[in-house]
Amino acid sequence: MARLAQTAGLTDVQQEILSTVRDFVDKEIIPVATELEHRDEYPQQIVDGLKELGLFGLMIPEEYGGLGESLLTYALCVEEIARGWMSVSGIINTHFIVAYMLKQHGTQEQKDHFLPRMAAGDIRGAFSMSEPGLGSDVSAITSKAVKDGEEYVLNGQKMWLTNGGTSSLVAVLVRSDEGHPEGTAPHKSMTTFLVEKEPGFGEVRPGLTIPGKIDKMGYKGVDTTELIMDGLRIPADRVLGGVTGRGFYQMMDGVEVGRVNVAARGCGVAQRAFELGVQYAQQRHTFGKAIAQHQAIQFKLAEMATKVEAAHAMMVNAARKKDSGERNDLEAGMAKYLASEYCKEVVEDAFRIHGGYGFSKEYEIERLYREAPMLLIGEGTAEIQKMIIGRRLLEEYRFQG
Repeated sequence: MARLAQTAGLTDVQQEILSTVRDFVDKEIIPVATELEHRDEYPQQIVDGLKELGLFGLMIPEEYGGLGESLLTYALCVEEIARGWMSVSGIINTHFIVAYMLKQHGTQEQKDHFLPRMAAGDIRGAFSMSEPGLGSDVSAITSKAVKDGEEYVLNGQKMWLTNGGTSSLVAVLVRSDEGHPEGTAPHKSMTTFLVEKEPGFGEVRPGLTIPGKIDKMGYKGVDTTELIMDGLRIPADRVLGGVTGRGFYQMMDGVEVGRVNVAARGCGVAQRAFELGVQYAQQRHTFGKAIAQHQAIQFKLAEMATKVEAAHAMMVNAARKKDSGERNDLEAGMAKYLASEYCKEVVEDAFRIHGGYGFSKEYEIERLYREAPMLLIGEGTAEIQKMIIGRRLLEEYRFQG
């Protein structure tokens, strides 16, 4: 199993970080994940442990108290954490998207104010694009900000916030027509606001309500919520970057990081499913021998392992591309698409290997079987990824006839 999903060219520091995270996952997450998931209980003790390890500041620059590590290091840590329990990796992902957006696009005052406390894990981030009738069509956002003196008044309903309740800082994308004449393209009249709030549910600040957790098929433990703005007043200095109209581009930059994260989560869940499948195949006997000795099962294991390896390689390539400063929407889209699809297939094969026991809540594979589908839609569906991939390929291979 140790031969799968290895990454060449890591530094000693990266290897030490990954070894520490893997030990934490094996000792602190895997033994309790299924029980906590079945109770839909927020993994506070696990989150506190990750805070002690400094993982909330993994990609935040050292000048703000973080570790200043690369996207690759982050993605490999996410892969390990998702191998233990995917919900925990979701808690970290939304936090890091907000931290990344602040680092890349925030004003100096915004960086100085938020990043040190985010690095320490004292501020937990969430971000919000989607709305109840929105889906993948971000340009159809109806939530709106209207300028009123030195403040903006925000109204609208947002949907599918990971960390919606436990977060204390939410990056919210809304329409802002101020300064943008009628007829301006929708993506040029959107603004990201940095909304501070109290953790919890109900009215968490005047004009802002987090109704409660959405009950989900899987991806439990982590709180997924709505966000309702009704006359929410935000100071003008909490516009990300200090200028309106740039929100769409800021969010898309963050989502590219998020897509590498989802690919890493798919790799981690697939690895765990393979581990469970290959282990069970050597323990379960039929017709006088372990089912791992049957050719049909060996073929299945071979396919599963190959998919784990391929998805990992594409995820690493996408992370390294982003770290190099190059455009990586093609690589991130490919990695997210392949890793999520392969994850679903590997989990299903492991489920089949378990036979009837895979349907029992006593076996870990049952939890993975409910978790994997979320990766098919998180950070953009497979269809959205294929649109991105197709458009970029046509740019790269433009016919010159």
